[in-house]
Amino acid sequence: MSTETEDGHDDHHLPAVEDWPRGFGEASWWPFVTALGAAGVYIGVALWIIGDAISPLLGPAAIAGSVGLFLLGIYGWLYHAFITKFWSRDTSENGHASLRWGMIAFLGSELATFGAIFSYYFYFRAGAEWTLPSTTPDLISSLILANTAILIASSFTLHWAHVALRDGDRTNFLRGMGLTILFAVVFLGGQALEYFEFIGEYGFTWTQGVYSSAFFGLTGLHGLHVGLGAAILGIVFARAMYGQYSAERHLSVSTASMYWHFVDAVWIFLVVVLYVGAGQA
Repeated sequence: MSTETEDGHDDHHLPAVEDWPRGFGEASWWPFVTALGAAGVYIGVALWIIGDAISPLLGPAAIAGSVGLFLLGIYGWLYHAFITKFWSRDTSENGHASLRWGMIAFLGSELATFGAIFSYYFYFRAGAEWTLPSTTPDLISSLILANTAILIASSFTLHWAHVALRDGDRTNFLRGMGLTILFAVVFLGGQALEYFEFIGEYGFTWTQGVYSSAFFGLTGLHGLHVGLGAAILGIVFARAMYGQYSAERHLSVSTASMYWHFVDAVWIFLVVVLYVGAGQA
């Protein structure tokens, strides 16, 4: 579907050209749909745990449906926030501030999610009976050091790209964005390799106690956020290829950068707590 905006730009969209559902002014329901899907995953896990008392298929079905709803919400949210009606969007300082505060609120909810799981870990970590599983591999390996360096480097390349855009340097902006996405993909590949080694070679799985469940839960959740961040940066990069950003118009680059730097900061804290501090008395 294609429409012509007042300033003459061709406004090409996917089917979701309007906010949904209509009749609620400027309010978007996509964050609500996303949150509903995320909450459903927790409910599905609970149903899976008590599945024998109800139905063994109820939990997995609820999880699958909730993941689908979550992904649908993420699609609508990202499309509504980053693509639809780009050329006619409000570029005033008030419009920018509202979206930045929206991202800050979202990151606050993400911080609460990670904080809850870390609190669970710290509670058991402080116990006198704390021990690591006998299958725990060497946590401080060259792979984890390289992966950490890659993720930290991605923050610098993204910052370099953002600065280049504000200076009107489109070439270096595209180079920085491309490098950042490449680093994100390499990081996810490194994490997948680590999982393969830990599970396949050492027999270290998420069912071997508090540490192993916290390890896979936190690193897996973070990996999901890296994947989501890479998808967001991919959308930004695709739009950048079409020349949709300039020194005056780069709000979605700013909000995507906020998310990515948050993901990097969480990883550094995670490495200090789960990798370096795991075996410390």
